[in-house]
Amino acid sequence: MTGRAAVILAAGKGERMKSPLAKVLHKVGARTLLDHAIDTAETLGCQPIVVVVGAQSADVASHVRARLGEGALAIQDPPLGTGHAVLAARDALDGFAGHLAVIFAADLLDPAAGAELFHLVESGADLSVQGFEASDPAGYGRMVIDASGGLERIVEANDASPEELRISLCNSGMMAADCQLLLRLLERVGADNAKGEYYLTSVIGLARAEGKVVRVAMAAEADVAGVNSQAELAHVEAIFQHRRRAQLMAAGVAMTAPETVHLSWDTVIGAGAMIEPYVIFGPRVAVEGGATIRGFSHLEGAIVRAGAIVGPYARLRPGAVIGENAHIGNFVEVKKVRVGAGAKANHLAYLGDGEVGAGANIGAGTIFCNYDGFDKFETFVGERAFIGSNSALVAPVRIGPGAYTGSGSVITTDVAADALALGRAAQVEKPGWARAFRARKTREKAGR
Repeated sequence: MTGRAAVILAAGKGERMKSPLAKVLHKVGARTLLDHAIDTAETLGCQPIVVVVGAQSADVASHVRARLGEGALAIQDPPLGTGHAVLAARDALDGFAGHLAVIFAADLLDPAAGAELFHLVESGADLSVQGFEASDPAGYGRMVIDASGGLERIVEANDASPEELRISLCNSGMMAADCQLLLRLLERVGADNAKGEYYLTSVIGLARAEGKVVRVAMAAEADVAGVNSQAELAHVEAIFQHRRRAQLMAAGVAMTAPETVHLSWDTVIGAGAMIEPYVIFGPRVAVEGGATIRGFSHLEGAIVRAGAIVGPYARLRPGAVIGENAHIGNFVEVKKVRVGAGAKANHLAYLGDGEVGAGANIGAGTIFCNYDGFDKFETFVGERAFIGSNSALVAPVRIGPGAYTGSGSVITTDVAADALALGRAAQVEKPGWARAFRARKTREKAGR
């Protein structure tokens, strides 16, 4: 087999995250860091993709199996460094003879940066290493370049001389090479260091000693950002959000305050849609062009058709489908309901499980009573039906096309088309009661 392959390193414990959740299962844009790494490898045309996990990371291993299958999983046990981790993938790479990239699962690698890694080894270099100009080099390994422009060595910050510490070109850790060459060099790497670990970067010196060409694949710092702490996770999230907002606006999506809009990795918004401030898009949301999502709304697992208006302060939960030119107003929650074209639920309603027909009006305070503590039931409101304010529709129930329900009604049985349903007690009036009540209470209070 020839072509491209990837080994994704996901065996780190992530102790600095201070979380019971494995570092690579933390999310950016509502998608795990590990899935982002796998997505990048797939975008680069890598096959096979092997993920190296620690023996203690059963949850990470399960995630890999579910996404890629058992054959994509390699176990590093015990954990003896990055070079040792790549060697743990050797059996899974058996028979592969192309170029191999080593990717860190906790780094949000831009596919364009990964493409440059492959480009260098596919156009003459024997080994390419991802580097970037760091705004604050701090603890990064420095990349020392020789007179010919090749990578001479990487010096860890703790071992660097004052002159080397002034270098701003830093190592991201990722590299690419011919698969068999890289594995052969890794077999020669020693663990003569303070931690007794086998470092991936040790192959650079071994490659140069054989006269191999080692080049630096340059990337922007934001394109190789890594996560080792909650603060860094937030930083990477900000990078992701900025990038996605820019992509959507370049495609014609209007955002009046883009820095306040939070997107998911799979958010789809059509050209001409308007997104007002402080909107959160959870996973699996599609908004068609011409729709408006007003401020402080939260959408997840929902579809919004062209011309619809959602919000402000609306919540669309999974299964909500808002039809063309429909209105979902403030403090309205929709879950697993198809709202027809031109229908309106403008304020203070819960619509759960069912369907609202085209042109129907849902009054303020309306509730679809869909749950009895054990099972969910559906409510169907017909086209052009008018649901009076403060109505409770007790599912399963059907309101016929053009039917009305009186305000304050509790509707428990089906309503025929064009009928009026009243489900409330008759009003009783007691003349003078309020005056007598006030007088009595005034006397009682005065006597205390």
